[in-house]
Amino acid sequence: MTGTAALPGDGGGTAAFSDGDGGGTAFSDGGGGGAAFSDGGGGGTASRRGGGAVLSIEDFSVDYLVDPVVHAVKNVSLELQRGEVLGLAGESGCGKSTLAYGIVRLLKPPAAITSGRAVFHGPDGSQIDWGELHADDLRANRWEKISMVFQGAMNSLNPVISIRDQFEDVFTTHRPSMTRKQRRERCGDLLERVGVDRKRLTAYPHELSGGMRQRVMIAMAMALEPHIMIMDEPTTALDVVVQREILREISRLRDELGFAVIFITHDLPLLLEISDRIAVMRHGEIVELGAAAALYTNPRHEYTRQLLASFPSLTGDRGSFIRGAVDDRLLALDQITTDPLPPAASPPGPSGTPAASSSGTPAASSSGTPAASSSGTVEAEALPAGKEPS
Repeated sequence: MTGTAALPGDGGGTAAFSDGDGGGTAFSDGGGGGAAFSDGGGGGTASRRGGGAVLSIEDFSVDYLVDPVVHAVKNVSLELQRGEVLGLAGESGCGKSTLAYGIVRLLKPPAAITSGRAVFHGPDGSQIDWGELHADDLRANRWEKISMVFQGAMNSLNPVISIRDQFEDVFTTHRPSMTRKQRRERCGDLLERVGVDRKRLTAYPHELSGGMRQRVMIAMAMALEPHIMIMDEPTTALDVVVQREILREISRLRDELGFAVIFITHDLPLLLEISDRIAVMRHGEIVELGAAAALYTNPRHEYTRQLLASFPSLTGDRGSFIRGAVDDRLLALDQITTDPLPPAASPPGPSGTPAASSSGTPAASSSGTPAASSSGTVEAEALPAGKEPS
């Protein structure tokens, strides 16, 4: 590839794009629990919805081969179902992004996959073990089977190449039979699908807002209509209004095209809104995995309970976001002591007398002169009102 830095080693093969609207928006406005995407609308995605797992991760481990060795991902096993949104939550540094990069084989030294495998299950029953693919095979399967939206759209888009050229570079490389007119029409359709005017194709990344750049990245990730999209904190650094718009777009596109999503973030309440299931990760391990509603109402692991309890209420009332039985847990984990602290003892002055009186004013030395401070300077005496210093 000569253009974009956004799709390293992106691979070929795509079905024709659907121009149908897909109907009903998917974002759930209620509560915090439950699977949030609605199944209304969508049409034409039956082959991608249901029917078992689309990705199996088995005993997957990644180490950073430094001194000492860092075990970033430890024996992770999970399955992603067709059309499912699987949330991956955890604090910064717990291994979420390392796992994602390992799945699509984008890790660079000193990172190394030390055990396990990631297997893609095609709709025709075929299986692809990503660990056994060579470079050319990876190029042929990436972004057709599994695509990725990286953290920081400005860092992923090439700043000196227009949006249109970065889109066209994908199709020039992987769809050489497409004419120039077909490529440009397809690029415009992709932008409009994520809510960006096709006139923006001639713009450069710095000419777009943060939300628009993120939409461009999502459009690029679905350019070859993959079965799985891995989204690595796609709403990071966006304000809450733009974040909600991006989530609505992801929701609508999932219903329209039927792809599965691995949504990575440290924001557990956000995952409660959009995910069917949630995996909680800590220290490189999956400590809890379950349906979003069950994880919200009955978390089993102590770390999950602490994550739920760590988010303050948007209304200012302690515990109002985390409702029901979680309120008592929140208060227990985050109780504030209101008892006044005892007064601190005053340190002695240079002559052994206290440096300050109980009223906080400087104490006089035995000679009647003001006491020196610890820095050696002399504290000034308070003058009566209206009297000038001599």
